[in-house]
Amino acid sequence: MAVSTASEASSATYSVRVHERVADVLPEVWGGFTGASRASGTDYNPFISHAFLSALEEAGCAVAQTGWHVQHLVLEDAEGNALAAVPAFLKGHSQGEYVFDHAWADAWERAGGRYYPKLQCSVPFTPATGPRLLVGPNVNAEAARAALAGAIAQLTERLGLSSAHVTFAQQQDMDALVGAGFLHRTDQQFHFANEGYGSYGEFLETLSSRKRKNLKKERATAVENDIEIRWLTGSDITEDALDAFYGFYTDTGSRKWGRPYLNRRFFSLVTERMAEDILLVMAVRGGRYIAGAINFIGGDTIFGRHWGCVEHHKFLHFEVCYHQAIDFAIDRKLRIVEAGAQGEHKLARGYLPVTTHSAHFIPHEGFRRAIVDYLDHERADVARFGEILSDAAPFKKSG
Repeated sequence: MAVSTASEASSATYSVRVHERVADVLPEVWGGFTGASRASGTDYNPFISHAFLSALEEAGCAVAQTGWHVQHLVLEDAEGNALAAVPAFLKGHSQGEYVFDHAWADAWERAGGRYYPKLQCSVPFTPATGPRLLVGPNVNAEAARAALAGAIAQLTERLGLSSAHVTFAQQQDMDALVGAGFLHRTDQQFHFANEGYGSYGEFLETLSSRKRKNLKKERATAVENDIEIRWLTGSDITEDALDAFYGFYTDTGSRKWGRPYLNRRFFSLVTERMAEDILLVMAVRGGRYIAGAINFIGGDTIFGRHWGCVEHHKFLHFEVCYHQAIDFAIDRKLRIVEAGAQGEHKLARGYLPVTTHSAHFIPHEGFRRAIVDYLDHERADVARFGEILSDAAPFKKSG
């Protein structure tokens, strides 16, 4: 399927080709949009890499049978050269997205509409901010983003879909999407900012005395039952370690969602393809793995994703997921730790509230008006709550 579009920022005319597998786009072409590896620079995001998306698809996690029908959009010029892209899916449900629109779906269907399928432009099962309108080198980025935003809207209308959703988008993408008539939605996460700390102890010195004492005690308690913490990355990540971690992940996933989104094959495939971008933080006791968390490493950010355990020890979750990620970021001189969705408990551990952004295209005018009103109130609530949380941060008060 091709969609023709003209950008207001340029007189050029583009076409958009829809691909039902990221494997249909050569890795070197897709890598031109995203950066092929961390060597590409600080903007590198592992989740929109060819390696990550192809692992999701080939493992059968993000495919039509699971409600993620791949529809990646690739912008081409008149000669058929690929210029830019959007990771996109026709979704048959709203699971695995972390920007919740279940109430929208319920309202639209009670009014007699059909909400699903919808167009979802995101990384499946991954609530991490990153590029969504992916632009290659030597391309007019503003024009390409405007063309992609227009193509998403065109495709939504042409297919008769209820909506299109671009979630966890960066600012330059939001500008293009809002300019194309998408609605702006906000939410909140908690991120740690590494201010050039030389050690975890140096970070602790920025906290109030009581908070500093609490975290020292918490970290000591987490490992007091002869627990050892190990970092596994690159060739240190073995299939045995992945077997153990997958057991932790499925236990947590079964309790949270009823059925884990990712299968065992995915973890083998993604490790095979991008092991240097993965950090497994594993807790060992009595010679066996008892808990672990998987993280993905970008150009200047470490992204915490999944956790689980087979033994419950006080504060071990906080140690494995949050404190160790800070230790790693400081050790590797990474600027940010993104610890996933939700979790006000992260605030006391040095993670501050950060606003996340998504864009939503609603073709039906009546439905659109109702959502505009809802989002106006929601954005105000998110901003107010963020101010309250920031005031409760554990850092020393200046002045």
